[in-house]
Amino acid sequence: MIRGTDGKRRSVTIHDVAREAGVSRGTVSRVLNGGHYVSPAAQAAVNAAIRKTGYVVNRHARSLITGKSDSVAFLLTEPQERFFEDPNFNVLLRACTQALAARDIPLLLMIAGTEAERRRNLRYIEGGHVDGVLLVSSHSGDPVVSELDAASVPVVACGKPLGQRARVSYVAADDRDGARSMVRYLHDSGRRRIATVTGPADTPGGVERLAGYRDVLAECGLPVDESLIVPGDYSRASGEAAAELLLERAPDMDAVFVASDLMAQGVLDTLSRGGRRVPEDVAVGGFDDSPAALSTRPGLTTVRQPWDRISTEMVRMLLARIAGEEPSAVILPTELVRRGSA
Repeated sequence: MIRGTDGKRRSVTIHDVAREAGVSRGTVSRVLNGGHYVSPAAQAAVNAAIRKTGYVVNRHARSLITGKSDSVAFLLTEPQERFFEDPNFNVLLRACTQALAARDIPLLLMIAGTEAERRRNLRYIEGGHVDGVLLVSSHSGDPVVSELDAASVPVVACGKPLGQRARVSYVAADDRDGARSMVRYLHDSGRRRIATVTGPADTPGGVERLAGYRDVLAECGLPVDESLIVPGDYSRASGEAAAELLLERAPDMDAVFVASDLMAQGVLDTLSRGGRRVPEDVAVGGFDDSPAALSTRPGLTTVRQPWDRISTEMVRMLLARIAGEEPSAVILPTELVRRGSA
């Protein structure tokens, strides 16, 4: 706010910025709309004037001129309770928010865990209220990707979308190689009855991490015992239930590769109640290196996903798609993190 000639406080305008910077209103407008055809000296003067005057862009007015909202949606296709339970979503949301804030772009959180929520959110998105979508936790057969593609809405998915005919940009950690590194580590530590708690079979992580588990067993000459493979849904409760089933089926198991840290928490709880020592009797390895991995006792050996890089790449690629670039994909390496559970 500044004071007018009558002494009353009023909002800072683009004219005030131009006056402070010593440039024309048109130059300020070009800086605000991407800096095209503006000299470095003029751009620096305008940015300094914006900081000094405290000017805030009127996004509604700009959208009327450009036809863009200058905002992005973070669309999570999971029930609301999963957003609050699973720390991965919060880590990803925070990092994407920070990456967009550096470009002065707001991020809208949308949750579509039910059909009604999906329809409502898609109507909003397709109505032009956001310029693009960061899609998180897409499932095979989920119509969201194809519907957004049909509406020509730029999308970048976290994880490789399964069963999609449309070309979709995505950023993913190398789930299969990460799983291989964990199962190979368990084998090299002397474990031979290695079980696994998988992610959902309709998610890329569920498919790829199970494939990595199978790869290493084959490489090491170990038979794939289907009784040692139990599905989970990435929740802590499903990890508890899976471990109970594994203890019934294979009381001689000596290791468990769990496809998420949150499920691994449940596995550790069940093993403790069953009188199994970790890692002496059963080694446990997780996946994600989320905050959940730091709260277990013993600390959880896990596979680290590079969440900051995933978020940065998702934002970069979405802005490129909004600018008209073709879809692309980035797969990032994972890292084995050794702690006390294995």
